[in-house]
Amino acid sequence: MENFRLYIFAAAMAQHYVRKILSTISDYWNRIINIGVYPGMPFIEARRTKVLNLMSLPGVPFTAYFLVLNICQGRFLLSLINLMTMCGSLAVFYFNKKRYYLSARVWLIVYNLVLYTVSALYFHNGVEFFLLTVLILIFLIYDNKWLLTGGAIVLVACFMYAHFFPVNWGPAVPVPASRIAVNVIIAILFIIIALTYFKKVHEDYQEQTEIQRKALDAMNRDKEKLFSIIAHDIRSPLATLEVLLEMFRKGEYGEAEMKIAAASLNEKVKQVGGSLDNLLHWSATQMKGIATKPVIFSLSPLVLEVLQLFESNILEKKLTVNMDLPENLQLYADKDQVVVIIRNLLGNAIKFSHGGGMIQMKGSDQGEDIVFSIADNGVGIAADKIASLFNFKGAPAYGTAGERGAGLGLLLCHEFALQNSGRIIIESEVSKGSIFTLTLPAGKGQEAEDVF
Repeated sequence: MENFRLYIFAAAMAQHYVRKILSTISDYWNRIINIGVYPGMPFIEARRTKVLNLMSLPGVPFTAYFLVLNICQGRFLLSLINLMTMCGSLAVFYFNKKRYYLSARVWLIVYNLVLYTVSALYFHNGVEFFLLTVLILIFLIYDNKWLLTGGAIVLVACFMYAHFFPVNWGPAVPVPASRIAVNVIIAILFIIIALTYFKKVHEDYQEQTEIQRKALDAMNRDKEKLFSIIAHDIRSPLATLEVLLEMFRKGEYGEAEMKIAAASLNEKVKQVGGSLDNLLHWSATQMKGIATKPVIFSLSPLVLEVLQLFESNILEKKLTVNMDLPENLQLYADKDQVVVIIRNLLGNAIKFSHGGGMIQMKGSDQGEDIVFSIADNGVGIAADKIASLFNFKGAPAYGTAGERGAGLGLLLCHEFALQNSGRIIIESEVSKGSIFTLTLPAGKGQEAEDVF
């Protein structure tokens, strides 16, 4: 039993070290393949650079092996060519690292063309098959048809001449047949590795393109839905305004009736204004037009400022608003984006509160974060609908007084919270109300900015 345990332990340790070694090899492999590749680099150029590195990488250890072997066997001229070939491969990595991409490509092609042709022509060692790898490389990294045609002609001509018309030169002793077979096998492996890697990169690119296409389709559907909602919400109050003004102009409405109608219309226009404001903010984020600029500022004055915007709505519904916000709460976030978040969260709480209801706003310092919550005892949200509040999948709901939004506010809150390294958590129960909790980084150690 003890031996069996030792065997299991040894097997587990061996497996662990094998995985570690493979992980290390994979890490170094990726580092070498990505030499010269930088973030934001065009995909085609990155692919070509990786292929160039891949074609140069195996040449270093194989050539180093043959360099030592030829020195041991007294083939000093051939070992010199091996050394030059290895240095040529290392030069490619150097050029790519310095971002001399054109130099790296021309160097690898011309340098190897000359060395492989000379080596095969005088030493009869089968390296003319490596010219085929150079031919594959040209077709992988260039698109110009004249360059491809000219390169193919030169490479095929050098291959045919070196293979069928070798030169018997005294100082150059031909290598054994086994060495020729090894060189041919290595050349074929080079071709297979290059084509396999190129195919993999191309498949990854196609997969990314498909993901982006699906995301774009989903975004377009969301935008169509959003703009149809916005169009409906704008058309209704504008049509009402047009009719009222026309009737007032014709004298069909008296001043008293017009005041009552104008008050109702005013509320609808304010709702549309909020929706349009959200739409403009959201459109700017989608076009990368909004840059998050975090600063240190106090939360309490900002909430009071937003609360004043909803004073008429609160009075109309006879709501009670309680605030429990310590004055020393400071955030480190983008002020304008936080205003949008709080305005939408408070607006939703008012919209879905019943007349005479209560809204509670609380804030607390949790060390690295400030936690701010808005709770209401309104209609609440069904559990299966909470997940769709931060996207366009759910239909916009009507408030307790018939208020209607575009369904964009919470999505905007979610995006702005993420941009400020924060989050929003929703707790809700139908007919009992909802709690929206906003968490943002705390701002400490600096003087708060004036938010007014």
